[in-house]
Amino acid sequence: MFLHSLKIDNYKNLEKFKLSFTKKINCFIGKNGIGKTNIVDSIYHLAFTKSYFNPSTSQNVKTGSDFFSISGDFNIDERNENIHCYYKIGEKKVIKRNGKVYKRISDHIGLINLIIISPHDRNLIIEGSEMRRKFIDSVIGQVDKVYLQRVIDYNKVITQRNSLLKYFFINRKFDKDTIESYDQQLISIGTPIYKERFKFMTAFIPIFKKYYSDISSGNESVDINYKSDLNSGSFSEILSESLSKDRFIQYTSKGVHRDDLNFTIDNNKIKNFGSQGQQKSFLIALKLAQFDYYKTKFGNSPIVLLDDIFDKLDQERVRQIVQILEKRDFGQIFITDTHIDRVKDALSESKNKEEIFDLEKLKNNE
Repeated sequence: MFLHSLKIDNYKNLEKFKLSFTKKINCFIGKNGIGKTNIVDSIYHLAFTKSYFNPSTSQNVKTGSDFFSISGDFNIDERNENIHCYYKIGEKKVIKRNGKVYKRISDHIGLINLIIISPHDRNLIIEGSEMRRKFIDSVIGQVDKVYLQRVIDYNKVITQRNSLLKYFFINRKFDKDTIESYDQQLISIGTPIYKERFKFMTAFIPIFKKYYSDISSGNESVDINYKSDLNSGSFSEILSESLSKDRFIQYTSKGVHRDDLNFTIDNNKIKNFGSQGQQKSFLIALKLAQFDYYKTKFGNSPIVLLDDIFDKLDQERVRQIVQILEKRDFGQIFITDTHIDRVKDALSESKNKEEIFDLEKLKNNE
């Protein structure tokens, strides 16, 4: 799978761009704020129908314009596929595949196999549990639409149950039968979600740990612990035991919507004890394991977007990452960086010739 060419109109700070790419390594070089990240984000947008960095569609329109348009020509399983994303302020976003509009945008998810590694991923470490659940759900959901629909349905039932608990509290009444009807829905939808997450993490964690060991030359020990209320009992038991508390606090305190991942380095929380370089290495290993998962499931190599990943890493870790990319036969790679010398040094031992795009020159030719 690879991207032949990309056409951008009025996306963020990019007015008009038309680029063609090599099948292997493509590098965007330029100072901060010039638009390097916006180019890789436009590629992500074509895969997932939204920005990786700003999910508010209207805010991705270039200032002074009322629309944006992104079009990409891909090779997917030896087929040429054109994907076009168009949005005009005040109207519904349109996604087209080979000129045909999707009836449901969700039907597009899974066509383009892609991962992104970015400083933005640090939110997985420093933010709350919702970010880490979204990571699990996005990885599994990319290859399993049934799972993704279960998560959507489960969250709807949680919202309804919470509204009911609040209604009961305010009106000083309680209907056990109604609550139990919602509980049965949560159990039937949530239990398969838990089983799929547990199965995924069991397979995923050893791969992640191997990648981190390679990046750090085995000098540090990392781990991920999958935390879930369902680790200690059935969903039915958990809901029953927490009902009194739920009635008082007016929301559902237990369930798979509270799942989390505990990230550690040398048995300490990496959020508190990991250096910037260690945290970045942790995130890169996480995404490389995601690459392996996709490659196994899809049977081909995902497109890889590396946004400013060499900053804050020592040269040895950079060298190890590039070696991993070479050994694992990664597919097409897009790299952004502020320093051309750093990129050339990182890729000096690569067997593949890189294509370098100077954003300053490209912007001047818009």
